[in-house]
Amino acid sequence: MNTIIREARPEDFEAVAALLEELGRPKTLGTPDEQSLRGRFGEWLRDPDRYVFVAEVDGTVIGVVDMALIPRPNFVQPHAWVPDLIVTDGVRSRGVGAALLARAEEVARERGAFSLGLESAHWRARAHDFYLRQGMADGARHFIKVFADVPWPPPSGENHELSESDASAGSDGSSPPGASETESPA
Repeated sequence: MNTIIREARPEDFEAVAALLEELGRPKTLGTPDEQSLRGRFGEWLRDPDRYVFVAEVDGTVIGVVDMALIPRPNFVQPHAWVPDLIVTDGVRSRGVGAALLARAEEVARERGAFSLGLESAHWRARAHDFYLRQGMADGARHFIKVFADVPWPPPSGENHELSESDASAGSDGSSPPGASETESPA
């Protein structure tokens, strides 16, 4: 599998939206909000402090990671935040998630971030193991109060265990064979 990690483009919106839905995020495609969210995706692509990278095999997007650099009042450097990381079900455990996360880390370091963080639902045990293998620490708990009528967060009883790209890395966190030069294997 020859995987390329590259910056997302506007035409990747449908593939990225489908992957995010696979992760358990609210449905976008075919909803009244699709055009607005397509615009938001474009804003992310144009913002110099936000990044969206996709993993592509033979012209098909199979994974995505997004990252935002967030200034904090008590740090000189920004914090790199990864809201989403997902690899489609059929190609998990081949190092694609590790390559996507490594690319986000590479850019975060280049931009001078003091840290890279993300959240992972408490029931995603495979995700937690993946992140630990990638050199991350379990450093916090996440609390949320939802103000809008959106299906978020998913109930903990739902089985989204295999929906997170954490399961995309091999058991040793290695990158996929035949990875392109643009990848940053973990």
